[in-house]
Amino acid sequence: QVQLVESGGGLVQTGGSLRLSCAASGGGRFSTYLMAWFRQAPGKEREFVAAIDWNKGTTRHADSVKGRFTIARDNPKNTVYLQMNSLTQDDTAVYHCAAGRTTWPPSSISSMYDYWGQGAQVTVAS
Repeated sequence: QVQLVESGGGLVQTGGSLRLSCAASGGGRFSTYLMAWFRQAPGKEREFVAAIDWNKGTTRHADSVKGRFTIARDNPKNTVYLQMNSLTQDDTAVYHCAAGRTTWPPSSISSMYDYWGQGAQVTVAS
């Protein structure tokens, strides 16, 4: 079993920045997993944000966050990050970290991922 724990959420003003962290444990060799961030706003479906190949470091970002958000990983720490800059109110959501035993390219479908964190609330105020 893989355990994922997110941290770093909070309240920020429009135009501000936050960095989310996802600490992974258990589950054996994380290099075999594809890691992703999804988000879910109230009344909306879960939305793909970004993904990274843990082994190669290859990344992909949704068009809605491209140029503002960056996914990265720290292999020795078994941690994945989501750096979020130029935040807008549309970015307000619960952000979830996910891990999938799947191959590149990453799926934007949440059911393709096997493990999920509990989520971190990000609120962007005007």
